[in-house]
Amino acid sequence: MHWPNEAIALLETGAVKEISLDHDLGDDARGTGYDVILWIEEAVALRGFKPPKIGVHSANSSARLKMLAGIAAIERRYSERACADCTASGDKKPTTAAE
Repeated sequence: MHWPNEAIALLETGAVKEISLDHDLGDDARGTGYDVILWIEEAVALRGFKPPKIGVHSANSSARLKMLAGIAAIERRYSERACADCTASGDKKPTTAAE
């Protein structure tokens, strides 16, 4: 897959366990890897989406930092939700996004 909409369509299936993203895909009008990060963050926050393990392989240093910050936000948000679910169900250990 090459474009964000293709990655998002695959993520929506729930079958993706790990994804590595680049920022600069050659046509910013069609989107960047950061758009996929934003979609994942929204899906975690609003729809209870379980994110896959996310990596970044972008040579664009400033975009890479922005993407890594987005991944950190996804992990925090997922962890907070998992802790809330854990507390509500009486479990002692929340699952992480990568599990």
